[in-house]
Amino acid sequence: MSEAIELLADPAEAARFLDDIRAEPLVAVDTEAASFHRYHDRIYLIQVSTRVRTAVLDPLAVSDLAQLGEILAQPGTETLFHDADYDLRILDRDYGFRAQHVFDTRIAAQLLNEPGIGLAALLEKYFGLRLDKKYQRADWSRRPLTPEMLAYAASDTRYLPALRDVLRQQLVDRGRWSWAQEEFSLLEQVCWTEPGPPEEAFLRIKGARTLKGRGLAVLRELYDWREQAARSLDRATFRVLGNETLMALAERQPRDRAGLQGIPGLSSEGVARRGDELLAAVARGLEVSPDSLPAIERGRRPPRDPEFDALVERLKVARNTAALRLDLATGVLCPNATLEGIARIRAQSAEALLTVPGIRRWQVEVLGEEFLTVVRATAAGPDR
Repeated sequence: MSEAIELLADPAEAARFLDDIRAEPLVAVDTEAASFHRYHDRIYLIQVSTRVRTAVLDPLAVSDLAQLGEILAQPGTETLFHDADYDLRILDRDYGFRAQHVFDTRIAAQLLNEPGIGLAALLEKYFGLRLDKKYQRADWSRRPLTPEMLAYAASDTRYLPALRDVLRQQLVDRGRWSWAQEEFSLLEQVCWTEPGPPEEAFLRIKGARTLKGRGLAVLRELYDWREQAARSLDRATFRVLGNETLMALAERQPRDRAGLQGIPGLSSEGVARRGDELLAAVARGLEVSPDSLPAIERGRRPPRDPEFDALVERLKVARNTAALRLDLATGVLCPNATLEGIARIRAQSAEALLTVPGIRRWQVEVLGEEFLTVVRATAAGPDR
């Protein structure tokens, strides 16, 4: 395992480091963003480890990281992540980087049915290391970074090569390496996707769908005010005003400062600083004309299909039985959404199973015959 931590905040030093590791067969990568603190999120640190070196790259000081993107894209370089999905999405978002030949220690742990799949749990189990959780919610946009923060950040990659070796061997020993390879190959397609339409975002607040038109109009105005304030301050939205407070304001619809008293999450200091702006937002919501009030479209639920439901339940029984035999979590072995896809098309061949959205070839190999037996028995009817 690598020992020294190199902080790379000079473009020339970063370029030399990346050039030095270009030929390495294995590179571990992690990122640190600051969405818990900032409105405008971006990558604030990139940790990179080989088997013998660990560096923390500072993207605020080193803007050109094209060499790292080239390394990630090299088919001959195995790139290690723990829980790769998020890192791959924001690397694509901020730099347009895509990785090839990925190994994800979290997915490996899931396929081995590890009781704890977090990095801290795995490092403690296999290496007796206990990571200090003090910096889990650290503000990585801060500068300068303390030595303790750097050490914490580096721990996310410096042990991954050794952990990869342990987990890979277990996957091979248990005949699940091909399963992992298929899962890892899908990570090469992961990319950033923009969030949903912003005009509907306020409806995602917990409890919003319990409000009627006027309350929704007030909530929408409050939500828009908070977005603008958070953007201006570059502060995470919940640090401006929490969702519970927005909901309470939308429900009570105060008309004056007296009405702001006692609102959950709104201190007297908050009333003094933001009271007028909050009252103005509430007033805008109250002034919306009746024909412009927001409404929640509540689609009619399709009628229940007893035969479909029964088939899904039988598939679950087959899946759950196999999960016990294989010592694997049911959701990892085959999630319910995939079972519903099988039931929806009444798949009766391995080729048909492979057309189900989200299904893996390894799942068809391991469970296919059991699933097909269930579907065929259902199709034959109770008297066959």
